[in-house]
Amino acid sequence: MTDSLGPRLKVGVVVPSTNTSAQPELDAMRPDGVTNHTGRMVIADDPMVDAPGFDRVMRGIRTSTHPAIESVTGCDPDCVIIGVSPESYWKGPGSHGRVLDTMREAAGGRPVTMSPDAINAALSAYDARRIAVITPYLPVGDDPVSRFFSGSGYDLLRLHGLGRSSPARISHVSEAELRDAVKTIDSADVEAIVQVGTNVAMARLAAAAEFWLGKPVISNNTVLYWYALRQNGIADSVRGFGSLLSAH
Repeated sequence: MTDSLGPRLKVGVVVPSTNTSAQPELDAMRPDGVTNHTGRMVIADDPMVDAPGFDRVMRGIRTSTHPAIESVTGCDPDCVIIGVSPESYWKGPGSHGRVLDTMREAAGGRPVTMSPDAINAALSAYDARRIAVITPYLPVGDDPVSRFFSGSGYDLLRLHGLGRSSPARISHVSEAELRDAVKTIDSADVEAIVQVGTNVAMARLAAAAEFWLGKPVISNNTVLYWYALRQNGIADSVRGFGSLLSAH
């Protein structure tokens, strides 16, 4: 028998316990017959203002991700979204495949969606190589993101960090700050703007920015959900969150 509320797809989602943005944004994107089921990585809201602090946050994420995945697999989801970014960026593109393999193993072999794969797929869909990136971090977090995109073959023209000092404070980024960040990093030579960080609520603002700028503006939560849906046979057009979900 199929699930009564999620007969088309059950999506497991794991996010840090400090994250208050990913769950409501992903729930707002659900097509009919698709359900989301969220597990939490229990981490402390430690400062991320220097390398030791960022490392503490990363250790908390590493030790809590697999238990969170295992908790959400109890409802037998069809796939799992990993709603946290730094682990895949921290050691560069070469480490991402190994990280993804461990996540799949924890998910019992189910399809796993992570930000680097989703962003690569979206930029390929738009045929965009010259990009600008918005992060929620201070420079200690911006540097690995910059290395990741440059190491993945993109022409990273600009990167703008929003300077949040802890995981929970990332959710305090306002739409006005995001609007100003988009204006700061955009230029005629930028083919697409990418926002990383799943605790930044940018899904609807990114859709509006696409309308102003006439180019792709990819929010982290939107691209994760888009890729999970498309990987698992859900091709519905979902409006209100930009061209990725409505037209690709």
